[in-house]
Amino acid sequence: MGAAPTPPAGRPAPRARRPAPNARPLDVRGRMPSVRTVLGLLAALAACGAVAFLGYCVYFDRKRRGDPAIRRRLRDKRRAQQRKAEGPGAQLWDPAKNEKLQELFLQEIRMGQLWLSRGECQLGVEHLSTALLVCGQPQELLKVFKHTLPPQVFEMLLHKIPLICQSWS
Repeated sequence: MGAAPTPPAGRPAPRARRPAPNARPLDVRGRMPSVRTVLGLLAALAACGAVAFLGYCVYFDRKRRGDPAIRRRLRDKRRAQQRKAEGPGAQLWDPAKNEKLQELFLQEIRMGQLWLSRGECQLGVEHLSTALLVCGQPQELLKVFKHTLPPQVFEMLLHKIPLICQSWS
């Protein structure tokens, strides 16, 4: 290798430049990285992350499918949820979903009104108590009956409710 070039006569030798304290990082060639380079790096990192995530999903799915006890565990979990749903306080019929139960309720209300209008209080109370039994919200229906039925008919209905509940149990 040759010797370092000497500066022309009369000129001082150039000093090495020091980077400013707040200077941006430089790339390999001593230039600032461009926006395109930074975006390229970010895109590459995002692609690597997506590939890693998909690889993990495939690994986890194979592991899950290869497990011989997976069906047994799923069946046990479903049974436990079903038992929990059928536990104490669970309603057997959902009147909002069961159209036949709604039709029965409305038919019993109509029949009770019909018999009460004809003066047959005993038959009217029988039908109204059955409607009360299949109703989804019996407390609300009792409040309505209290305001709409004559007091003696309402008393008959209140005495009839325990008998109807025992016969349906």
